[in-house]
Amino acid sequence: MRDVAIVAAGMTKFGELWGSSLRDLFVEAASGALTMARADHVDAIVVGNMSGGQFVGQEHLGPLLADHLGMAGTPAMRVESACASGGAALRVGFLEVASGACDLVLAAGVEKMNDGGDVTAVLATAADQENEAYHGITFPGLYAMIARAHMTAHGTTAEDLAAVAVKNHRHGALNPKAQFRREVTIEEVMASSMVAEPLRLLHCSPVSDGAAAVLLCPLDQAKRYTDRPVKIRASAAATAPMALADRKDPAFLDAVQLSAQRAYKSAGVGPADLHVVEVHDCFTIAEICCIEALGLVAPGKGRDAARSGLTALGGKVPVNTSGGLKSKGHPVGATGIAQVIEIFEQLRGEAGDRQVKNARIGLAQNMGGSGASSVVHILERV
Repeated sequence: MRDVAIVAAGMTKFGELWGSSLRDLFVEAASGALTMARADHVDAIVVGNMSGGQFVGQEHLGPLLADHLGMAGTPAMRVESACASGGAALRVGFLEVASGACDLVLAAGVEKMNDGGDVTAVLATAADQENEAYHGITFPGLYAMIARAHMTAHGTTAEDLAAVAVKNHRHGALNPKAQFRREVTIEEVMASSMVAEPLRLLHCSPVSDGAAAVLLCPLDQAKRYTDRPVKIRASAAATAPMALADRKDPAFLDAVQLSAQRAYKSAGVGPADLHVVEVHDCFTIAEICCIEALGLVAPGKGRDAARSGLTALGGKVPVNTSGGLKSKGHPVGATGIAQVIEIFEQLRGEAGDRQVKNARIGLAQNMGGSGASSVVHILERV
């Protein structure tokens, strides 16, 4: 297997982007990556997208997006793993290059959530239909049950969850691509509308449009495109039972732990070696559960991380310096690639006011559904 590098990235702003179609968003992000690398072709295109068919009525995205990028004829495919579709697309692109099948791959993610389908119903297709969705459960409901299980087991409070939102909005206020560029207080979070007890509106990530893209090539060819490549040191994935009722502990994310363990083993590093981390905070409780499963803190101790400053900029292990899904936004198919772009920029020293000093190794963790799938990538500055 060949070593693989990220050599360029492109990304749209995230938000309610009424003036841009799904294909417009993809072309903007992909063109940004191609321009950065001064590349006019790729060997393959891999696109993460959860549900273009239900959101905007468009399936068969591979050839459509290749054509609109001016690359008709290029092998192109869509990859789906619910909200982990972007991370899964990057993993497929990584394997294409690592295997020797391709020398230059565009890995992208895109979602247009605001133009069509019932968002709650579309997202619910990522739950267990027979055992959860058909009985009326929604994703806020599922994560509310995860939150309640964590509260019962570990004494976590709604204010602990709110502290995650406060931290991530503080980070997102520094990100020009973020959907919400304003800080919030714990009092504002706790006064926001109840969505699914104990989760309030400001405990939840928004509905977003957006796209993100990276270019991958063999590490030994990276200097053709940039003088500051970032190596993908590990790519790993795992699954867990889809229905919460089928899991041993609904407050612990087994797929996240397993994908992280595989990534750590492949990279030859551990949680203590990480300088910056992006996790899948679709709801604030998700960040708490993710950092526990990644081994950044012990099980049950995630509740204290945001309040203590451990995971804030300037803390021991900054988490979601981009603002996370909570503040940056969550166009579900694009999220996994956007997380990796944040790590890419941090390791290149290009994160501006969000920059983590001397960051050399970073991790991005992307999750599907209520934690049934997880993809972890570990990146290193070379």
